[in-house]
Amino acid sequence: MSYIPHTDAERQQMLAAIGVPTIEDLFDAVPSAYRFPSLSLPEPVGELEVMAELQALAEANDHAGDFALFRGAGAYHHFIPSAVNHILLRGEFYTAYTPYQPEMSQGTLQAIFEFQSMIGALTGMEAANASHYDGATSLAEAVTVALDVGRRKRKKIILSPGIHPDYRAVARTYHQGQGIQFVGDQSPASVDDLAALLDEDTAMLAVAYPNFFGQIERFAGLAEKVHQVGALLVFVANPLALALFKSPGELGADIVVGEGQPLGIPLSFGGPYLGYFACREQYVRRIAGRIVGETVDQDGKRAYVMTLRPREQDIKRDKASSNICTNQGLMALAATVYLALMGKHGLRKAAELCYHKAHYAADQIYLLRGFSVDRSKPFFNEFVVRCPRPVAEINALLLERGIIGGYDLGKDYPHLSNHMLLCVTEMNTRYEIDSLVECLRDVK
Repeated sequence: MSYIPHTDAERQQMLAAIGVPTIEDLFDAVPSAYRFPSLSLPEPVGELEVMAELQALAEANDHAGDFALFRGAGAYHHFIPSAVNHILLRGEFYTAYTPYQPEMSQGTLQAIFEFQSMIGALTGMEAANASHYDGATSLAEAVTVALDVGRRKRKKIILSPGIHPDYRAVARTYHQGQGIQFVGDQSPASVDDLAALLDEDTAMLAVAYPNFFGQIERFAGLAEKVHQVGALLVFVANPLALALFKSPGELGADIVVGEGQPLGIPLSFGGPYLGYFACREQYVRRIAGRIVGETVDQDGKRAYVMTLRPREQDIKRDKASSNICTNQGLMALAATVYLALMGKHGLRKAAELCYHKAHYAADQIYLLRGFSVDRSKPFFNEFVVRCPRPVAEINALLLERGIIGGYDLGKDYPHLSNHMLLCVTEMNTRYEIDSLVECLRDVK
């Protein structure tokens, strides 16, 4: 039986409908030298030769192992225990899809439950899902929840300019054409400036913790102001920083979202990454994505099941607020293994190393002629440096010396032209930091 069920007569009818006599005519745009059967392919080679060729192509890409890396801006170079990758590669996890049948999926379901539990502990929230595609989509989904809580009557979303520029752009894209008003991030604004925008039409106010510039802002009293007008307070948080600082839950957050990449996920040339989403229990039925709960089976033994929804998405289209189906389950597993291996104390130690190494670097750069460090607010592992020359020129000089410099803030914040966002993690040695400082000292 043919794999293509159409008869010759049916194929001719379809070709006639689109105005070509033969199937070959569909490929006129492809030069004849590159069409079957004359593909002009090189002679076949053995596996060793193929591997050598592929390895050479792979080595053409620069990667974090080739340089001293001082760039963050949303993607961070952290230590990842080797066990994380080995557990990910186990067949029962690596090939797992959606755990619709709990009797066949207890391992996957337990891993998801553990992920939710640890994210809840980090953020100070009562519920979490697993998971979204990245931090940007998590923020966009928080907007969806806030609009839903406001019964779609509230149309104002206040975003801090300290939230990652890409996250804000994705949130706008998700909700374009719905009459939603995004405000607050068009110009520099403090927490007090954002609070002044609150009114009865506000569905949500979102802040970053730390913000895009690595800074920790003062949020005292913000939750009370947001809740007084009936809006939700959303934190976009670096999960590693939460091992060191007060949780968003303690600061009055209703929803906490962010990028889970710092939790055991490599840079990977930009992805795949992991969006986490946590909230207070009263909003758990409104969130998208997988939610796993703990129960007991018919024998009274502990068991795990997907709960509160039949699948990851809402089945009834007219009632759906989102459609998160095949998600970053493998990345959520990586974060789960990382968090379990590091533990509470190991995670805090990693965060402390980031904090202290970043402050050592800032102290040294502060002493350089022509450079200045923004110390107006406390910071975590990123800080802003004003440079005597354009950032692109400085980064080109650093690259020649095997150093990837900071992020050019002028691209997203015009008032910060010639300002660089530098990132230091536990992976940066003192020698690398001192080398960076020496290179910056040579900038004229």
